[in-house]
Amino acid sequence: MEPVTAARLTILDPTSESRPARRELLARPESIDGMTIGLLDIRKPRGDVFLDRIEQLLTERGARVMRYAKPTFTKPAPADLRHEIASQCNLVIEALAD
Repeated sequence: MEPVTAARLTILDPTSESRPARRELLARPESIDGMTIGLLDIRKPRGDVFLDRIEQLLTERGARVMRYAKPTFTKPAPADLRHEIASQCNLVIEALAD
């Protein structure tokens, strides 16, 4: 697994692909005020607790928050859920917890 490096950030692809895809990081927005941010709960224990706090912080900064959840953490998010999130949100935060 090859790490993807941008500036001082290294992201490891956790999939079992033999040749992980290279992905370019998008530029961060200057402000989240007025943006719609999706919070995706992957259904790991306590992920919802993390997202509850993130939602509070984002709304305090002027963002609109929409919550989503995968049916199970053991499989990728279904295509229709990914499409729904992509069509309704400017940014997405995914919760990983245990």
